Amino acid sequence: MTTSLASARVYSDFAGLDALKNGVGKNDPNAIREVARQFESLFARMMLQSMRDAVGTDPIFGSDQQKTYQGMFDDQLSLELTKGHGLGLADMLVRQLQRTGVAPASAANPKPPTSASAPSSATAASNAPAPASPIASAATQASFVQELWPQAQQAAQQLGIDPRGLVAQAALETNWGQQVPRTAAGQSSNNLFGVKASTGWTGERLTAGTLEVAGGRTLATRAEFRAYGTRAQGLQDYVALLRTNPRFAAALNTGSNVNAFAAALQQGGYATDPNYARKVDAIAATLKSAGPLPTQGKTETL
Repeated sequence: MTTSLASARVYSDFAGLDALKNGVGKNDPNAIREVARQFESLFARMMLQSMRDAVGTDPIFGSDQQKTYQGMFDDQLSLELTKGHGLGLADMLVRQLQRTGVAPASAANPKPPTSASAPSSATAASNAPAPASPIASAATQASFVQELWPQAQQAAQQLGIDPRGLVAQAALETNWGQQVPRTAAGQSSNNLFGVKASTGWTGERLTAGTLEVAGGRTLATRAEFRAYGTRAQGLQDYVALLRTNPRFAAALNTGSNVNAFAAALQQGGYATDPNYARKVDAIAATLKSAGPLPTQGKTETL
């Protein structure tokens, strides 16, 4: 149990959070203390956010990309600040729980999002999985773009959008291909856009960890996702989803305006993350600043 609990100290590690959930269910005192520490880390994250808001964005050097990576850094920093004795809040919570004999719901045992905040299971993951630390290297990002670009061009043509928007969204959902949902046997689902498996989905499916935003809090949970035999099949299913679901009609034919595409997805309920559109647009901007994207390469035809 000690090893599993330690692994929960990376903010995007779902396996560690599952271990906490199991431990609390068995009334493991070590697990209960770790849950209290998770609460303390949430408090630390709120303090960091308040400090960022008070300082404001640098009017000259500030950017959306900076905000995105700064947020990921603060998520991990909040856990680092609460290691060991931390801020003392966890000790207070443990003493209170020992008196009441009740373990709290937390990131290790989150409440499911309400229907008002969670999108339909027929659409996509309610929130893009946060990239694990460390963030994908420049070489990993370049390889991801190189492999996906030809297929993204074909899919984008069918949707009437900029292929950079598709590449950016897939990069956000999978941390540049490093966190594509996998089966229990370790096989890739080829699901680059976090599309959930609805009750009417007749294809392959798998259960994987994801993040949901509910009531202003980001919670770790698990959901069923669609699985495809190839990446091309996954892309084509995503194209069909956007073209047939009226909730995303405004995202179609947005041309080179990636921000309009991403904003329409968010407004249609594609994700519960309130910053989803901004993150997609920020990643797309880094692709544009990197120079011409590849136009050739081996790929499966959509």
